[in-house]
Amino acid sequence: MASVTAIAKADRNDPPGDTVAGEAAPGKAARLRRRLVHFGGSRLGALILALNLLSLLILFGGALALNEWKRGLVEAKQESLSVQAELLSNVLGQLGITRGEPRPELDAIQASKWLRDNFIPTGQRARLYDIDGLPVTDSYFVTEAIPGEALPPARPAGTPVTRPDAAVTRRTTERQDRAAAALTHEVDLALAGQPQAGVRVSESGDRVVSVSVPIRHVEKVLGVLTLEAGDVDAILAAQRRALMPFALVALVVSLLSSLLLHLFVARPVLRLAAAADQVRLQRARAISLPDLEGRRDEIGDLARSLETMTETLSDRMDAIERFAADVSHEIKNPLTSIRSALETLPLVKTEAQRERLTTLLQQDVRRLDRLITDISNASRLDAELSRDRPRPVDVATLLSDIVSVYAASLKPGEAPVRLTAGTEPAMVSGRDGPMGQVFRNLIDNARSFSPAGGEVRVSLARDGADPQRPLVVRVEDDGPGIPDDNLETVFERFYTSRPKGTAFGSNSGLGLSIVRQIVAAHGGSVRAENRTGPDGTVLGARFEVALPLAGRQT
Repeated sequence: MASVTAIAKADRNDPPGDTVAGEAAPGKAARLRRRLVHFGGSRLGALILALNLLSLLILFGGALALNEWKRGLVEAKQESLSVQAELLSNVLGQLGITRGEPRPELDAIQASKWLRDNFIPTGQRARLYDIDGLPVTDSYFVTEAIPGEALPPARPAGTPVTRPDAAVTRRTTERQDRAAAALTHEVDLALAGQPQAGVRVSESGDRVVSVSVPIRHVEKVLGVLTLEAGDVDAILAAQRRALMPFALVALVVSLLSSLLLHLFVARPVLRLAAAADQVRLQRARAISLPDLEGRRDEIGDLARSLETMTETLSDRMDAIERFAADVSHEIKNPLTSIRSALETLPLVKTEAQRERLTTLLQQDVRRLDRLITDISNASRLDAELSRDRPRPVDVATLLSDIVSVYAASLKPGEAPVRLTAGTEPAMVSGRDGPMGQVFRNLIDNARSFSPAGGEVRVSLARDGADPQRPLVVRVEDDGPGIPDDNLETVFERFYTSRPKGTAFGSNSGLGLSIVRQIVAAHGGSVRAENRTGPDGTVLGARFEVALPLAGRQT
């Protein structure tokens, strides 16, 4: 059984945004703002997502930057070749390198000499085609540049000749044919009068930036000039090398995120698990990790929740131990009385003495039976409160039903119970069974103190004295009242102070303790006071139960 202090402590330590008996705790607004600011309300989730996205953005950013660089380099190369080709074609078309007036034709010999004297290729290749698309000259042939690959090293004398593999030869031939077809197609389009620019594969298998422009004399197309730059693969290789730093940075960021996850998530969870094992093995009564409890993320919330949970369990264990000690003490009294009576019974000599001992035994048995019943009810109370789900309960209807049962079962000499005020619906969030037990215990307690001719009055009202608990149920009697020193003591376990004439053993002293426990579990409060007249005379006792309305539990 949890004490009132333990319950209050657990409530105070509830994480923001949690609810007790259906009402939002004061920190709900702050938790809601936190959820909006952080990724799904999770600081660690936001950190993990940010680190992973950062590594990907670095990699993608580098790839996009290099792609743009690649595209810009290729376009710049094409533009440069186009400008050169236009200039060369204009010169070839206008500077007398034509013949056949009025039908001009390209002079292949003069054009080849002019290219040899005026075009010095540096990583570029110039080809000239006539009006029929036939090759006229190639800068590789009119310069000292020797295309192709370096010869393999000389082999020792007598080394067998290795014949080239047929499949390799076939693939090489097919590649050269495709390259020649692509070049022919480009030249044919340029002969139609449309300059061409693009990237294609050369006969050697390298990618080249190629520009083909028609050579014109006035409007007449005389041929095609093709310029090629074969350093595309070198550019791409340089770009791949430039991408490596971005990939390395992304790798470092990923490793860093993994390390942070290990330091800030995995290790704290392992520490919490070890602390939980310490509690399980009874080497500690509560989890206490101050460095984790101060964190403002989910790990800190978990550490604080575990500490609160273990402290609450520890408080409950202490309360159970105290309850067991009180129960042992209370049960020993009737048992001692019964044992004494049984030991004395064989020694009595008169029938009157025997009847007195028998009466004493019956009283002790009734007292013991009532005590065991109330102890059983009290021990099951925590389980019932935690098992039942809170739901809306109409207190006005509940009081009306309870009062009607007392009225129907009224016996001569018993104090009647009357509902004096409060019939409007008043909804609270709770459990109707325990709530009914609260009011029945208060009414039974009031009836036990009511004198002959007295009555018990029950009222329901709304009071603005406590805005958090505006619903007030009052139970009043016409008895002798409660000593001022005992206005709080009456709610302690096994406390009882009966008026003269009360049947011995009819009360266990647990009724009001159960009332306070149930009311506290519903977010309410209960207090006792005396009713006094104008002259200060005590007219009876009054018990007030203050409850929050549905949706306002704290």
